[in-house]
Amino acid sequence: MPLENTALHAAPVHELSAALADGRLTSAALVESLLERIGRYDRKLHAFVTVYADEARTAAAAADAARRAGHAVGPLHGIPVAVKDIIDIEGRVTTGGSKVWAERVSPVTATLVRRLISAGMIVLGKTHTVEFAMGSFGTNQHMGAPWNPWDLAVHRGPGGSSSGTGVAVAARLAPWGIGTDTGGSVRIPASWCGLTGLKTTIGRVSTYGVLPLSTTLDTPGPMTRCVEDAAVLYNVLQGPDSNDPLTLRHPVDDPRPKLKVGIAGLRLARMPAVERAVCEPDVLAAYDASLEALAGLGATIVDVALPRPFAEMGGLVGRIIAAEGYSFVGALVDNPAFAVDDDVRPRIQPGRNMLAKDYLVALREREALKREFASALEPVDALLTPTTATVAIPVNEIDQKGTAAGFTRAANLLDYCALAVPNGLSANGLPTSLQIVGRGYDEATVLRIGWAFEQATLWHRAMPKDLG
Repeated sequence: MPLENTALHAAPVHELSAALADGRLTSAALVESLLERIGRYDRKLHAFVTVYADEARTAAAAADAARRAGHAVGPLHGIPVAVKDIIDIEGRVTTGGSKVWAERVSPVTATLVRRLISAGMIVLGKTHTVEFAMGSFGTNQHMGAPWNPWDLAVHRGPGGSSSGTGVAVAARLAPWGIGTDTGGSVRIPASWCGLTGLKTTIGRVSTYGVLPLSTTLDTPGPMTRCVEDAAVLYNVLQGPDSNDPLTLRHPVDDPRPKLKVGIAGLRLARMPAVERAVCEPDVLAAYDASLEALAGLGATIVDVALPRPFAEMGGLVGRIIAAEGYSFVGALVDNPAFAVDDDVRPRIQPGRNMLAKDYLVALREREALKREFASALEPVDALLTPTTATVAIPVNEIDQKGTAAGFTRAANLLDYCALAVPNGLSANGLPTSLQIVGRGYDEATVLRIGWAFEQATLWHRAMPKDLG
């Protein structure tokens, strides 16, 4: 049966790619299906800032023609992708989630977008973000907060800052998308929207053409509906770029050859018992079940003593982000004439009064922590935590002085990689998530663990109800 006669929006990208290759699907049919779905649902969900409908149709027709002529550039030729609206595409508006930049035309095309296009992908549109990518709940006072698709009756936070990408992929408006992660901004929306999200190690994916928040911590990464798709998209994104010197330090490491070899013999650390106190009961139940599932696959679950609590590490991340973020947008947040989100201003303004000495001390403390954790985690292959302590919170109940990044910021601070994968549903049908934290530049291992867990549990197949 031609795949275009089935529910295209439900298929993962690796299946869509196979269907394009063997002629069961056309890119034109796929794009049209997604555009129809966006037209039907996005007025409520508010995932997209801009949809490039005409351009996507033109690119899809060209991709189909190239395939018919035997000139497909690769297996992803004709696959659509959604891109967070802090990522530049030359000549198009990139707002960074800010009304202040509503008419900011991108001067360059980000390296990661060039790689998507070189692989034959079609940029479907730009997705909403927390202003300046500075927030974990996914809200935006002036541009609007996307609606978490897992509860169409109550407006719940989608997670941030990559809120629109999370909603677009979860609601099947796009097959996959790109987010960025400075303290959890790929993993938190992945957690609250029931997705797979990969926080890459800094230097794996070029940040050239990505609006900066913290050059010490910013990392772009894939947001997908399964681990295999995350591995595929990560492999497209990674690699050296002369415009980003950090990408020149480590060779490319394709995770796909070892993705499906299993996890028997791996040693995986559970989080310290004291950290459980902040978690909702449904989150803890899903986490404990995840540990049992991984043990059943042959991994050994062990205890380790972490040098510092997650909250302390999160506070250090907050100071670094405030200092570096203020250097980029301080003039905007300090000017009351600019329509800057009232919840974002106080997150960035502490950077105004931070002394250079205090900033440098924070960076030195970070380096000391990296050494301490390298020693503590040396005996294990990964650390396991919930991705978020709660399921998605109603927007009107969010405490904007708090954060949903309690478990995620540590990976950014330590230059680690981390994978968020769905691991259950709460009593009221909202996604929970498992975070798999690995050493820096060891994306292959966290993806391998995630794939094994996914195959054993199938939580990634759960879909938001009432969206067709």
